[in-house]
Amino acid sequence: MSRIGKLPIQIPQGVTVTVKDNVVTAKGPKGELSQSINPNINVTVENNAVIVSRPNDEKENRAMHGLYRALINNMVIGVSVGYRKEMELVGVGYRVSNNGQLLEFALGYTHNIHMMLPPEIKIETKSERNQNPLVILECSDKQLLGQVCAKIRSFRRPEPYKGKGIRFVGEVVRRKAGKSAGAK
Repeated sequence: MSRIGKLPIQIPQGVTVTVKDNVVTAKGPKGELSQSINPNINVTVENNAVIVSRPNDEKENRAMHGLYRALINNMVIGVSVGYRKEMELVGVGYRVSNNGQLLEFALGYTHNIHMMLPPEIKIETKSERNQNPLVILECSDKQLLGQVCAKIRSFRRPEPYKGKGIRFVGEVVRRKAGKSAGAK
């Protein structure tokens, strides 16, 4: 058995999970999410817990067992608590501001970068003196939040020599030594 797949998912107070026609739907205070499930995987809701099982030990079924359990668990956590990511801009002159769902980055290019975010994501930007600008993103959908963070990070990846770029708060960027002068 899959170590992750066999664990039951506890449903917190205020969250309802329903299964109908191979679609699992989770509703909670942070919103509603749904996920289609492969017909070979069985999902049942009993005793305030979601149980994911598979019919046999074929390779494809074993692979999907843990996957769908993790996806359903992420949905339950997302609609009850939500997900939050904080990113910081490290570099001289790097700035960020938001106007509704529109983010505007100044990252040292000749032009500013504008990015329109999906309405499911809540945005907050902070620019305080003598601190790196912050972008705080909140969403109930972990997958969507990860995709948006990856897109934002791709505008200016952290580089190893000076450490400049967009990174997650608390992320450690491995630094490299520059050229060694005078070595002949």
